[in-house]
Amino acid sequence: MNESAATAAASTEIQPGNVAGNTYDKYASTNPIEQRMMSGFFGALDDMLDGLEPSVIVEVGAGEGHVTEQLVERFPQATVVGLDLPDSELADDWASLDVPMFFGDMTRLPFPDDSIDLVVGLEVLEHVPSPERALAEIARVCAGAAVLSVPREPIWRIGNMARGRYLRDLGNTPGHVNHWSARSFERLVDEHFTVERTARPLPWTMLRAVPVVPSVAG
Repeated sequence: MNESAATAAASTEIQPGNVAGNTYDKYASTNPIEQRMMSGFFGALDDMLDGLEPSVIVEVGAGEGHVTEQLVERFPQATVVGLDLPDSELADDWASLDVPMFFGDMTRLPFPDDSIDLVVGLEVLEHVPSPERALAEIARVCAGAAVLSVPREPIWRIGNMARGRYLRDLGNTPGHVNHWSARSFERLVDEHFTVERTARPLPWTMLRAVPVVPSVAG
């Protein structure tokens, strides 16, 4: 898929029921503890991207676009597109980016089958009421690799409570409707992918996976 096709495709109807994420921008945090955690997160991401040479990249759940911009820097020859649910604040954030960013629904991705070399979905599946459907869509469009991460439970909620956050909800971050341990997330992803690499930067689980190729009956 070329750049014009990728950008033209990234416009679709939003599936009812999808949950917007919390508005806290952890990537831009000035808290030293959170900065150290994010350093581990991005170190794991660098390892996941090592050896890949994608021509077309889509980040789903792109948020403010911090990772999208890093993908542009990491792969300067690639076409990079970011996608997230409609949000006026995100639109304001995106206005300053020199990257194509679009509103869309990861459970109904507006791309042809096997058209994206690298799909990146960081800290998004925990917000999606139908994560199986989202993973099936990622597998459908992915011709290369997918890099995915989610909060690692119960460590994530324990960490929130230790910092006095979201105590009434037992540490659950607003908008998190799914909760996985590292092993349970691997099992979920294994339904549509073959997991190649796993990392556990505290407090996340991060995977690199390739879509399962359907067997052809002889």
